[in-house]
Amino acid sequence: MEYYQIAIDGPSGSGKSTLAKGVAAKLGILYLDTGAMYRACGLKALKLGISTKDAEAVEKMMKDIKIDITHEDGTQHVMLDGEDVSEEIRMLEVSAAASDVSAIPCVREAMVDLQRKISEGKNVILDGRDIGSKVFPDAKYKFFLIADAEERARRRLAELQAKGVTDTTFEDVLKDIRYRDHQDTTRASSPLVKVEDAVEIDTTHITIDEMIDTVLFRVNED
Repeated sequence: MEYYQIAIDGPSGSGKSTLAKGVAAKLGILYLDTGAMYRACGLKALKLGISTKDAEAVEKMMKDIKIDITHEDGTQHVMLDGEDVSEEIRMLEVSAAASDVSAIPCVREAMVDLQRKISEGKNVILDGRDIGSKVFPDAKYKFFLIADAEERARRRLAELQAKGVTDTTFEDVLKDIRYRDHQDTTRASSPLVKVEDAVEIDTTHITIDEMIDTVLFRVNED
């Protein structure tokens, strides 16, 4: 049996995770949120009081880190050193930390290896920054999402508020979005890029159902 990967790349807040979850549910395949893995690395650095820009300290930290992705009743859980941190990794300060540590080569190498290991022998959809360019450059289906920074900030703020976070402003979230965009596109190790064979989807003014239909139309063509 030939297994396939669907790669969803794009900047923070462009709708990657929502799209990937929806497509996975429609197709009955595994969804892997790779960004959650980098968030777990960033969270550990924060917990240990390590500067997320200190490559040497982060490299030492990575020698003792244990990240697992589990699925229960269709819900993904992120385990960091045996603790479920699925909610904690979504906080705004963890977002910035994840962006910092993801620029460190040893972190990306470890996470890419883990993503490939989890995906082995499965039909899987993954979302992130370097899925189509680095993790699965031979993925059968590749998509690249874009959206206006302001719209992405509005979405992220709504997500935080839905989780009960009330002390974060739109300006805070927009600043974080722009910081992550700069980090993601300028880092030396696996920067965010649109590969030539990726289908671009502008999600600024379309619904999640329209996004899902776009991906399913491409997949169902085969």
